[in-house]
Amino acid sequence: MEFKDYYDILGVTRDVGEDDLRRAYRKLARQYHPDVSKEADAEVRMRDINEAYDVLRDAEKRAAYDNLAAGVSANGAHRPPPGWDQGFEFSSAHGGEDTDFSEFFSSLFGNATRGRARGFRARGEDHHATIEVELEDTLHGATREISLRSMKMDDQGRPRLQERKLSVKIPQGIREGQRIRLAGQGMAGYAGGAAGDLYLEVRLRPHSLYRVDGRDLTLRLPVAPWEAALGGTVTAPTPGGPVEVAIPAGSRNGGKLRLKGRGLPGKPPGDLYLELEIALPPANTPAAQEAYRNLQRQAPFDPRAKFGR
Repeated sequence: MEFKDYYDILGVTRDVGEDDLRRAYRKLARQYHPDVSKEADAEVRMRDINEAYDVLRDAEKRAAYDNLAAGVSANGAHRPPPGWDQGFEFSSAHGGEDTDFSEFFSSLFGNATRGRARGFRARGEDHHATIEVELEDTLHGATREISLRSMKMDDQGRPRLQERKLSVKIPQGIREGQRIRLAGQGMAGYAGGAAGDLYLEVRLRPHSLYRVDGRDLTLRLPVAPWEAALGGTVTAPTPGGPVEVAIPAGSRNGGKLRLKGRGLPGKPPGDLYLELEIALPPANTPAAQEAYRNLQRQAPFDPRAKFGR
């Protein structure tokens, strides 16, 4: 994903103060607002300007963004430090309701930070964070301890990073993008009001075997050429344990077999798809090389016949 330099977009330095940041934004907004600008890319530029200003004017978002930018090299290569986007808390009191944000913005802050506070409320603001969970946790359910970081103002009005730990129950069958609500774990209430809630947006950590699509899982299943050509029974791993699977004769590379109900738990549960991957035996011995020569003689085959001559 392309890294966006929000400071460069607004033409400001990384130590820019609030007043200079506001002036830079207003100057660019007058220049690129689609209602007045004749620039061909005015709409795209204005979206980037709004997005950059939304992040840099907010202490919480700016701290998370600066944490990411520390892993970007001088030539712009995007190499963020491990876990840079996990466990940052954000309140819901910033960001325009109708602003069109980029994929880059959403990867940092999720989709939950776009609401706008509406006047005084006794109840505390809700907080939002993104957490990454293992596939096994959503398959079986689990309780995990997580660490969350957030920005708080000290007595001198300067932002300071603080960390807290929480015990979180991961519900069985929770999917990518769903949220876990922790009641009363948001911002403290005003004048004795109730505290807000904390919403954790779930991301699933990439798995070594399974690819996740909603409630469905996909597993790339290696098969030998003779298993694909002649058919046979092979053992395949599934979240519930290994199962015997019948490979139809004449199967092709990339073909899929469906195991109903063996995906993520739910009502209804997802399915498990086995994507066949024909694996060729290595010709690393004289006997194996001769076997390939025999196959070439006895079963002539031109894989490029469809190209013509």
